[in-house]
Amino acid sequence: MTGGAERAWILHRSVRVTLAASAGFYTFVYGLEEPVLALYALFAPISLGLLSPIPGSGRQRAEVMLKALPVGLLLVALGTVLAVATWAAVLGMLVVGFLLAFAAIAGPRPAGAAPGLQLFYILACFPPYEPETLGLRLAGLTFGVVVLALCEVLVLPRPPDPTYRTALADALVTAGAAVAGRAVLSPEALREAGARLRLSNIPPAERPAGPGRAVRGLAQAGAAVRRLLEQLAHLTETGEFRALVREGAEADERDGGRTATAAGGPLLPQVVSLCEETAAALRMGRAAPGPQRMDKAIDDFQQMRVRQVTGAADDPPTVPLPVPMPMPAPVLRRQAALLAVAESVRILEISVRVGLDGRRTPPIEPRELFWYTQAATPRLWARRITGNMTIRSVQFQNAVRIAVALAAARLVAGSLDLTHGFWVLLAVLTLSRTTVGETWTAIRQAVTGNLVGAVAAGALLIGLGRHTGAYAAILAPAMLIAFALGPLLGIAWAQGLFTLVVATAFAQIAPASWQLAEARIVDVVTGSAIGLLCAMLAWPAGARKEVRRTMAGLLRECGPLIKGTVDALTAVPAGSVPAPSTRPALHRLRLAESAYAQFRSEPGVDAPVRADWHAVLITANHIVLGAQWLPRFDLPTTALPTTALSQDAADRARVGARALAQTTDRLAALCIGRPPQPPETGPTPSEPTGPPLPALVDLDVWLRSLTAQLTRIEAGLPEAVRRPARGTTVAGTADTAGYLPGPGGHGSRGAP
Repeated sequence: MTGGAERAWILHRSVRVTLAASAGFYTFVYGLEEPVLALYALFAPISLGLLSPIPGSGRQRAEVMLKALPVGLLLVALGTVLAVATWAAVLGMLVVGFLLAFAAIAGPRPAGAAPGLQLFYILACFPPYEPETLGLRLAGLTFGVVVLALCEVLVLPRPPDPTYRTALADALVTAGAAVAGRAVLSPEALREAGARLRLSNIPPAERPAGPGRAVRGLAQAGAAVRRLLEQLAHLTETGEFRALVREGAEADERDGGRTATAAGGPLLPQVVSLCEETAAALRMGRAAPGPQRMDKAIDDFQQMRVRQVTGAADDPPTVPLPVPMPMPAPVLRRQAALLAVAESVRILEISVRVGLDGRRTPPIEPRELFWYTQAATPRLWARRITGNMTIRSVQFQNAVRIAVALAAARLVAGSLDLTHGFWVLLAVLTLSRTTVGETWTAIRQAVTGNLVGAVAAGALLIGLGRHTGAYAAILAPAMLIAFALGPLLGIAWAQGLFTLVVATAFAQIAPASWQLAEARIVDVVTGSAIGLLCAMLAWPAGARKEVRRTMAGLLRECGPLIKGTVDALTAVPAGSVPAPSTRPALHRLRLAESAYAQFRSEPGVDAPVRADWHAVLITANHIVLGAQWLPRFDLPTTALPTTALSQDAADRARVGARALAQTTDRLAALCIGRPPQPPETGPTPSEPTGPPLPALVDLDVWLRSLTAQLTRIEAGLPEAVRRPARGTTVAGTADTAGYLPGPGGHGSRGAP
């Protein structure tokens, strides 16, 4: 959102909140003379409309508010009952505080409504203990929320943001144009197109962050598009992609792309077509009818490659095959690269179909990747909750931090019998941040603003005395100015102006003196001290350390996954080593994505390690996908007779996988500031001779791509952090993966 649009939205929001708050307050104070009704009708719009960062358009915000209303009524009732004793209110605050803060796992909208819901419990749990007023409290809350929802829809409503589906479609159009050769894009341009899909660049209301099938499908589609664009960028850097497109164009001119010897063969046009159809489906909001086609296209293309090498006419071969015929290694490499691109497009198309449909489906391969498509909704919620109930989850850390801070504040306010103790908890809730540095900055500005506001409020109360008509005339303009200028001018202005609003409102509900302003500043300072103490004790660095820990854990899971995949594909006899499970890596990936999302929301730099965490996530996705789809093509290799090439190529692949695993371990150690272990050395297999085999070529291309991505990640680290031993960098170990014959067909390794 641009600066002008943001300012306009803040001004419009101030108008809506002021109208909703004024409607209930004036009606119930001066019309019905019910101060309890007036108090809750006033604070309901302020809590949900101003203090809760609910994202989205006016209609989306109104929907969230109305859905939050039953929860708010329950919390007011609970707070009213637990106000009987301080210990009961504190325990209730601990539980309510954790549950509402932990609701962030459900997505940006529940997370945005959580502060307002916290305030509903906080307001009700303070003395006096008056359960007989519960009906009035609930009525006032209902009135305030309903009027605010109507204002969100009818009064200067916020227009909807561009959807995530639109961003996906735009990125997919870019990828499709690059694959088709209609646009010549640099690697930087392709990576920039993928970077625009980062959640930090997506409006909060449109981010796919919930536990449902449709949302998970769109999130997986986003990861697939980013991976696809990264693959295209890498192929553009190596020059293989340009040759692939050129050969496809030449074959299309000759015989419509059916030439078997062309690197792309008939698969390239189908990849382009599916990109275009999927982009169109995203824009329309519904998947195209008909069965998914890429599975058969990919399998047919791989069988064609086997026939090219073996000269076999039947598919699959049913008799011992002759000695393979020579096939240029560069052509096989480009075919392998195209297969990897096609597999990314296949995963993308399935993810989009799930994201647009959202219904339960029969099992989809690979099942570990699409497990959620056949899961019931309660199971999806259970997986999301249990997956975040760990000390390594930033959502869990945030929930514990805010719950302990609010419970401590309620205990202090109740034990010391502070006047208007509600403000103590309000200060904790509104000034707490995920890092101690941010919290201290917010508190310092808030205390300064409150001091100035308290002086002004005291002067106002002394000057106007008990002239309620004057306060009534001031309140609405004061709210409009405070709610507009506060967010625009900063925390100090917001706190100071809000102090004036509070003093003006309370002076109409009950007789007030300058001591009201004094109580306000005492409460804010008390709440600020408690919030700062909790921020210092509970994960003071926020996500900065956690993102390094989770990324290190993700990289450590990726190493065994690479080795396990290579071992499964090169096992003799075939199938004797099972393919490794990707579930541990997928779990680590989800935690890393969550930590990265919070890290991107926190200001400052990631010192001392300034790594490209986004590149780590893309690489991990690439590793998981390769571990899923490469074993599908193991059979064509085992159908060929054992040759010196297959023996040496398998040995070199295992050496390359071991080197990449050492690289991931080294990067994991660097992420958390530990010295990496020295790399292990082993014998280098002899140079291969003879024609290459398609499945081993696919494995080689995968390893080379991972090598390039890990090299880029390590190169992005500061020189003082890397400290690699001489000859042990990622680039140095990459040669162990290069086993393909060169253009001459024998003896030399293929260039990356």
